[in-house]
Amino acid sequence: MSLRKRHRSASSSRLATLSSPPSPPRAPSSSASSPPLSFPNADLLLRLHLDPSPEDASAGGGGGDYHPALAPFLDLHVSSASLNRSRYFAALLSDRWCPPPSSSPAGRLSLAVPFSSSCSGPFHAHVEVIRLLHTLDFAGTIRSPADALDILPVALQLLFDACVEACIRFLEAVPWSEEEEARVLDIAPLLPGDEAADLLARVSLPPASAAGEATRSPSEAMLHGLIHSAIHGHPVPAATKAFVAMLLKDYPSRDCVHKVLDEAFLSRLETVKELMGKYASPDFRIAVDSDEREAIQKLNLHSAVLNVKHLLWLIERMVDMRVADNAVKLWSEQVALAADLQKLLTDADMWRNMAPGLPMLVTRCTLRLANSVVIGETLVSRQVRMNLVRSWLPVLNICRDIAQPMHSGYKSTNCQELEETFLQIISTLPVQDAQELLRQCLGFSTRSMDDCPHLVAAFKTWFRRAARAPQGPQGGDD
Repeated sequence: MSLRKRHRSASSSRLATLSSPPSPPRAPSSSASSPPLSFPNADLLLRLHLDPSPEDASAGGGGGDYHPALAPFLDLHVSSASLNRSRYFAALLSDRWCPPPSSSPAGRLSLAVPFSSSCSGPFHAHVEVIRLLHTLDFAGTIRSPADALDILPVALQLLFDACVEACIRFLEAVPWSEEEEARVLDIAPLLPGDEAADLLARVSLPPASAAGEATRSPSEAMLHGLIHSAIHGHPVPAATKAFVAMLLKDYPSRDCVHKVLDEAFLSRLETVKELMGKYASPDFRIAVDSDEREAIQKLNLHSAVLNVKHLLWLIERMVDMRVADNAVKLWSEQVALAADLQKLLTDADMWRNMAPGLPMLVTRCTLRLANSVVIGETLVSRQVRMNLVRSWLPVLNICRDIAQPMHSGYKSTNCQELEETFLQIISTLPVQDAQELLRQCLGFSTRSMDDCPHLVAAFKTWFRRAARAPQGPQGGDD
C-alpha cells in the first residue's frame, strides 16, 4: 500500500506521457529496420524512444544536427492486460485518461527512455521490465545485483510494485561489490521505507539506533568490540591482534580511534591497579590465612601479568598511531601503582614464583611511552615529562638490579634503554628540576665507568648548563 502512495506522482512525472503527434518520416536506422519484439496476446504497439540528453536538445534548438525524428527507438508488440500490472500503464489505459486529438493512433503508446551508457544498450532495462510485466518470471530474470539495480529504477518509474519488491528482496539477500553499494545508495532515497527497511539497514543505521547511544557512536562501539575480542579469549590471539591493529591503523577517523584506545587503556590500567592493590593491602594479608592467601595472590598476580601484556599491546597501537598523549599522562600519574610494584619486586620469592615476567613487562610499557616522548611522536607538557621520570624511576632502579644476571657488568637491554631514555627526558627539563632527578639516577652507575657513558654525558650536560650565566632579560639599572 505504501509503495503505491509514495511513488504515484513522483514516478509518473519522470516518464513521458502518451505519445506526441505522429512522427515525420524518419531516417533509416537499425531500430526502424528491425522487426518489433512481440509478446503473447499482443494488442498494442509500445514505442520506446530515446529521450535526448540536454546537450542534444540544446544542439537541436541552436541549429545543430539533432532532430527528434532521428532519435533511436524500439517498437514492442505488447499485451494491454499485462501492462495493467504497472499502475503507470493502468492509468494510461483507463477510461480516466483522455488523450488529445493530435495524439498517436489508437493502439499505440510511446514511452521516453532516458539516455543510458549501459553496455547492454539504452533500451535493455525497459525491455526486461516489459518482459516481466508479461511473464512475472522474477527469479529467472534477476540473477545478480547488477540485474536488480538495472531493473529497479525502471520498475519504480512504471510503478510496477511486484517487480520493485522482487528487486529489493534479491538485493537484501546477496552481497554487493563496492560499485554496487554505491548504486544502492544512489537509489535508496526513491525506495519505500517499509518495503525496503532491511535493505536500507545495510547501508545506514536506523534513526533510532543512531541516536540510541549518546556516549559511544556505532563506529566506536564496533572498534571497542574489536579491541575487546583481540585482548580476551580468542583462540589465535596473535593473529587476531595483528588484524585488529591493521583495522585501527587504516580507520579514517583518528579521533575515533584515539577515544576507543584511551577507553581500553584506562580500563586495563584500572584492572592492574586493583590487582596490585590487593597484593599490597595489609588488610588482605591479615584477614586471610596463609594457604588461602598464597592461592589468591598467585591468581591476582597472574591476572596482573596478563593485563600488563594487554596494556603493552594497547600502548604499541597508540604510539604507532601517534595518539598516546593521554596514555603518557595517565602513566606518569601512577605513583600508587609504582609503589605497589616496588613492594612486589622487593619480595623476590613472590614475584619469581608467581609473576616472573612482570618486571620486564612493566619496563617495556614505560620504555615504549617514554621513548615516544623523546623522539617527538608524543608531545606532552614539561610537568608530565617530569612526573613520568619521577614516578617510574624507582621501579626502574629495582628492575635494573633484579635483571642483573651472574655477570656483574651485564644489564638488561630494556633497562639500559630506559635509563638512556629517562636521561634524555631529564635533559628537556629546567636545570633545577633536572638536578633533583639526576641525583636519583646514580644507581645507573656500575663498577666500570665504561658501562655508563649515558650517565656521564647527562651529568656533564647538567654541569655545563648550571655553570652558564643566566640567560634572557636581566633586571637592573639602565
